[in-house]
Amino acid sequence: MNSEIKLTQFSHGAGCGCKISPAILDTILHSEMKKEFTGLLVGYDTKDDAAVFDLGNGQCLISTTDFFMPIVDDAFVFGSIAAANAISDVYAMGGKPVMALAILGWPIGKLPPELARQVLDGGRAVCAKAGIPLAGGHSIDSPEPIFGLAVNGLVGKSSIKRNSTAKEGDHVYLTKPLGLGIITTAQKRGVAKVDDLSEAVDVMTTLNSAGEAFGDLSFVTAMTDVTGFGLLGHLMEMCEGSKCSAELDYRAVPLLQSTREYTGKMIYPDNTMRNWSSYQAKVAGIGAESLLTLCDPQTSGGLLVAVEDGSQNQFESILQDLGLPVHKVARLMSKNERTITITNAV
Repeated sequence: MNSEIKLTQFSHGAGCGCKISPAILDTILHSEMKKEFTGLLVGYDTKDDAAVFDLGNGQCLISTTDFFMPIVDDAFVFGSIAAANAISDVYAMGGKPVMALAILGWPIGKLPPELARQVLDGGRAVCAKAGIPLAGGHSIDSPEPIFGLAVNGLVGKSSIKRNSTAKEGDHVYLTKPLGLGIITTAQKRGVAKVDDLSEAVDVMTTLNSAGEAFGDLSFVTAMTDVTGFGLLGHLMEMCEGSKCSAELDYRAVPLLQSTREYTGKMIYPDNTMRNWSSYQAKVAGIGAESLLTLCDPQTSGGLLVAVEDGSQNQFESILQDLGLPVHKVARLMSKNERTITITNAV
């Protein structure tokens, strides 16, 4: 790997922090055109993680794409993170990934093609870990480096998990810690500790493959993954799609170990404030630190899983069997004036 070239210096954004803000995205996606595809079970209407099409035999096709600019300097690691992030959307729908295609934009005049090969190798390695081929793709000469995947998966029709089907009284769990945007911003500024970046990379390159197992659990009512809109934004989407509100206990939210050290120095991505500006009218109880962590754009973040009341013990036992931590972060309630109320915030 070429340690002299720092990929993050060749892009204006990083990872899922590159995403267009929720408020602007609503304007872009709004359309008066009729949707007349009867086989399309999940489209963009509810802001789900992937599209789902009924194949008519009890099985459904999951299709998604995700790509972004470098979030780390190492080319192989960048490719690995981008691949894990894209594949996560299939897992978040309760499905099994089956094939991926690469999306590559590369500034040919600025960066050597050998570095792009390392990016692709990182993507191949993660696809292999997921048990799927990186079967082809498309590339362009672009002003900034870009990499991601288009991923297809399969799911039984009865196992589809959406982000809009949670119920009042559900308990909401998070499978990975927050702080990924904060740590990677510290890296881009040259102040991240080696161990802190290593911890963040380990989290971002870990597959959310537990989502496939959660798809078979009838008491899991809804699921999504936490990416560029932060925990607050993705919980907001779950609440609004399900016509609920939520009470989020900040003490229960897991953070990467040095997150508070960096937020104390006011190190956070620019898009943290972009996220907050989209949600602030619907949130009560936030504090100075919790604003920076709950609105922190995550890249290849964890699964946010809604579980029926009464099934917590069974679900927590499954989490432990899968080697996952148990972090119950929120409870859904009837819709009220504020979509999310944060307790114990700092």
